[in-house]
Amino acid sequence: MKKRYPVFIVASFLVFAMAACDASVGSKKTDQTTVREFDLQRYFGLWYEIGRYQNSFEKNLVGVTATYTPQENGRVEVLNRGFFKELNGKLKSARGKAKLSGQTGKLKVSFFLNFYADYNVLELDQQNYQWALIGSSSPGYLWILARVPVMKEDLYQEILRKAEARGYDTTKIFKVPQSHLVKPANQ
Repeated sequence: MKKRYPVFIVASFLVFAMAACDASVGSKKTDQTTVREFDLQRYFGLWYEIGRYQNSFEKNLVGVTATYTPQENGRVEVLNRGFFKELNGKLKSARGKAKLSGQTGKLKVSFFLNFYADYNVLELDQQNYQWALIGSSSPGYLWILARVPVMKEDLYQEILRKAEARGYDTTKIFKVPQSHLVKPANQ
């Protein structure tokens, strides 16, 4: 019997594989320099997707979260979850793995076999690890993550300015609907 992979996982693999190829040809050059300091232990846990460039593997997903969990083998389990079209829609999930790449602030993430894509921590709340700006080796991927589902608007605008200063088109960022039931933490 052939092993079948859920569509969400296969789609995630295909997009991450494409992201591994530098797609900057013919597009605006972006600064993909990663943070100078990064503590993976502090990065573990639940992150809410606040904003993103739209991509095929997250199409129509809202309420998206990513959970990073340490594994005994030194790697990281990645669990991405989101709801189809609305916050009470069908839950979709993809389980992957990540590992440090040897460069500070850069991980390799895989959602399919041993095909890895770059996961670059571009900006990070170095003091409290409460928000992050994530990119890839391709300028076509960008995420804003936070530890809370609702980010204060002034902080969101500050992160957008950081992304714009790196050459990203912030008008393309989709603000991801999240549950407003959880109050924002002091950020």
